[in-house]
Amino acid sequence: MASKPDMEAVKREIQAIETAFAAADNARDINALLAFYSDDAVAMGHGEPMAVGKAAIRKRMVEGFAKNVTGSTVEYHVIEVFGDESLITEIGKSKTKDISGAVTSTGKYMALWEKRDGKYLCIRDISNSDTKEN
Repeated sequence: MASKPDMEAVKREIQAIETAFAAADNARDINALLAFYSDDAVAMGHGEPMAVGKAAIRKRMVEGFAKNVTGSTVEYHVIEVFGDESLITEIGKSKTKDISGAVTSTGKYMALWEKRDGKYLCIRDISNSDTKEN
């Protein structure tokens, strides 16, 4: 039987990944963002069909950045992680701010991370906004 990982250490590692992901997102660096995903990743964004594989995720990012207001920033906060050393489920919250620093939206997400060659890669993620839509 494998020993249970130190989940606080895993949470810190995943938070560091999310902080780096936010930096790449805020820099609009699609190549850096894609490096966090496995080739077979599936992304399920709010109000969108599933994006299956890196090519589809790239397409969604390009389209999303074209719609985003310049100067907005996002941050991700890990709330909880659970799993084992090879497969981690993350639950978190996001916050987007405009150029003045005012919060313009909040949301929540769940990501599934798999350790491949010693590095966690996102294999599935789903996110949605806290904003109600009519």
